[in-house]
Amino acid sequence: MALDLPLERMQRWFQGMVVHPEGCDAALVAPEAEQEVPLERLREVILPSRTLTPAERLEIYHGMYPLRMQEALASDYPALEHFLGDDGFRELVMQYVQEFPSRNYSLNRLGDHVPEFVRSAPGIKRPEFCHELARLELAISQVFDAPEVPALTAEQIAAVAPEDWERARLRPIAAFRLLSFRYPVNAYVQSVRDEDHAGHPKARLKDTWLALYRRSYSVYRLELSRSAHDLLRDLVEGATLGEAVAAAPRRDGRRAPQEEELFRWFRDWVSGGIFASVELDGERR
Repeated sequence: MALDLPLERMQRWFQGMVVHPEGCDAALVAPEAEQEVPLERLREVILPSRTLTPAERLEIYHGMYPLRMQEALASDYPALEHFLGDDGFRELVMQYVQEFPSRNYSLNRLGDHVPEFVRSAPGIKRPEFCHELARLELAISQVFDAPEVPALTAEQIAAVAPEDWERARLRPIAAFRLLSFRYPVNAYVQSVRDEDHAGHPKARLKDTWLALYRRSYSVYRLELSRSAHDLLRDLVEGATLGEAVAAAPRRDGRRAPQEEELFRWFRDWVSGGIFASVELDGERR
């Protein structure tokens, strides 16, 4: 009797063949695979070609899978790939896809778990640095893919009276992330993009703060002082401008930002398109 395997089970069997970590020969005789397609009946689901047996044809797909996964993850994590080197990154990918295999027709979100994975991946060098490097590169891809939201316009800014700014609440666009790091990972990402091999910063502790945002299909990385980061964090978490400014001098005894600093920060944030709206007493403008 011919092997009658429903499409869903056939797809599940084929995926098991392709992603099996021990090679195609081991995949074909794995207990879960044998339940679906016994080895002696392989020809009933995969025909031979003029030059290849069914198992050899299957091996082509099995061999291509890790290469495709490595290519997809390298596109999202080029700086991590550079830091680990070709062999180190390839090993990381092979470990990663066993724990987090692709389960979607799109590979856009394949790498969503890389930051958490590299912290405990066996044999990875400088896992804490790699974790932060991966955090930044994941945030870049998320910002790039975030929904398009119109930024606050000059007319909307001008419509707020000077005396009302103290009680203004500013809402960020969707394509925005505010990040803090213990390592200079932004500088490392930039050195890789610039192909500046002599300019790679060392994987040593150095606190950095960063705003990511997308404008005109490009992702921008704006480095911030700690004070600017904290004030911007308060704003995006819902504080009014007056509340955020008033909270600044209470943080660790730091001085309050000077008026010219506040003006410069606000100008850069607005011109960058970070904010989507401004609200006064619940009324959006």
